[in-house]
Amino acid sequence: MRVLVVAATRAEVAPLISHFANPIAHNRVLSGVYGPHKIDVLLTGVGMVATAVWATRALAIGGYDVALNLGVCGSFNVSLPSPGAVHVTSDVMSELGVEDGPAFLTMQQIGLLPTDEFPWTGGRIVNLEPPPLPGLAELPAVAGITVNTVHGHEPSIAEVRARYAPDVESMEGAAFMYACLVAGVRFAQVRTVSNRVERRNRGAWDLTGAVDELGRVALTLLGG
Repeated sequence: MRVLVVAATRAEVAPLISHFANPIAHNRVLSGVYGPHKIDVLLTGVGMVATAVWATRALAIGGYDVALNLGVCGSFNVSLPSPGAVHVTSDVMSELGVEDGPAFLTMQQIGLLPTDEFPWTGGRIVNLEPPPLPGLAELPAVAGITVNTVHGHEPSIAEVRARYAPDVESMEGAAFMYACLVAGVRFAQVRTVSNRVERRNRGAWDLTGAVDELGRVALTLLGG
């Protein structure tokens, strides 16, 4: 297969890149071979806008069979192990909406975006046909939110829990999924939990463990 791997930072995919044969770097892309696969790793930078722009550009010119979004995430769901891998099968841009006094209204609720207008399904970006990659079906399927501001304040955490009942949050996932659906490329958003979503507490994060686990899972997905 020809595979596009999309990541916000090089650190998140460094374990995968270390297994490439004959890696070649060009601009934001590092290309290499792993097993039978030709892989381009696209480093978009952090956030929805960067991910949407660079991923759309790559998908438009790349001729890829599969796209993978690999990264770490914060978890709202205490049953998810940290570090542990998850498959984010639905996602939403949780800040896309309007404030009406203390109430938050989504684009669907105010009638600016039909609930099931492509690429939305029930007001979410949903992966209805993930690729048949080794081990993907064994990962917990979770619901994500994509944010511009990572949650770290108890009242806002409670509000977003009540609104979306998310399992995890990232800063890129929904943008990646949106781009893949528009491009017609099968995809999977796979993340590992580095921390709980709570008042910011870097001492409780396991970023090293999450990156190591992400590398192990990525190699499994690619048949390693």
